[in-house]
Amino acid sequence: MRIEVKGRNVSVGDELRERVERRCQKIAKQVSELALAEVELTEEKNPRNATQSQVAEITLHLKGVTLRAREATDNMVRSINGATDDLARQVKRHRDKRRRRREMAKAAAEPRTA
Repeated sequence: MRIEVKGRNVSVGDELRERVERRCQKIAKQVSELALAEVELTEEKNPRNATQSQVAEITLHLKGVTLRAREATDNMVRSINGATDDLARQVKRHRDKRRRRREMAKAAAEPRTA
């Protein structure tokens, strides 16, 4: 899985980049090597919403489907952790759904013996 990390109003240092890559390894085990994960780290400068100013958005492009996760907290590390956990849950659900469809199609194609 390829990972692109971008920062908006945030300088993405080596520490943040390594944290994102470490957290995405859990997702990378479940998806194709051709998958692309775009991670965008943002600091919003809204004074009314100061408690949720650190935002992590992850967009995962898979074959035929795009999954997104967004987490906003007061800490960038917590935002990254929350977004990756949410995306891992979505990937697992997507894989289970595809597996069930394949099994149902296979069962429907088999001739029944009475």
